Amino acid sequence: MGRSRYHVLGIQPHFLTCTVINWIPLFGKVEFTQIILDSLNFLQRQQRLTLYGYVIMENHLHVIASASSLSKEIGNFKSFTARSIIDLLEKNNSNYILNQLELYKLKHKTKQEYQLWQEGFHPQVILDEEMFRQKLDYIHNNPVRRGYVDDPAHWRYSSYRNYIGELGLLQVELIDV
Repeated sequence: MGRSRYHVLGIQPHFLTCTVINWIPLFGKVEFTQIILDSLNFLQRQQRLTLYGYVIMENHLHVIASASSLSKEIGNFKSFTARSIIDLLEKNNSNYILNQLELYKLKHKTKQEYQLWQEGFHPQVILDEEMFRQKLDYIHNNPVRRGYVDDPAHWRYSSYRNYIGELGLLQVELIDV
C-alpha cells in the first residue's frame, strides 16, 4: 500500500495538487511555467489526460483531470517536468535554486541529485457536480485569495478564461457549472 491516504478511484475526474519541494517559488519564471503548460498540452494532445480545470501558482499547481491511468500520467508529468526544469536551471547556472533542490531532497532519494516536486499529488475523486463546482471555484480563486489579482480572469495561468468563454492558455473539457 502507498504512503498516502489519497488514492485514484477509477477514471472519473480528480482534484490534484502538485507542489514544488519546500514550496520554492519556481513558477514566477515564465520559462518554467511554460514547461508545465507544454507538458499538460502534450498529455492532452496524446489523449492521455483530460483536463477540466487548472491553476498554476508560484510554487504549486492544482488541476481537475481524468485519465485511464491517472497515477501513471501524473507520475510521468512530474518526472518529465522535473527533468526539464532542472536541465534549464543547470544550463542557466541557477546554483542557488539547484542547491535548494538538493538540500530539501528527501534522504531516501539516493539515485538523483535533486528533487523538484514533493512526493504524491493528493488525488481527490470528484463525486458529484457540487464538489466539481467547489473545486473549480477553489482553483480559479486561488490567485485572488493570495492577493495577486482582484479578478480570476486576470490570472493567465488558469482555466478561468475558458469557463467565461474566452481563450485560455490550454484547452479544457468544459463542464457546465
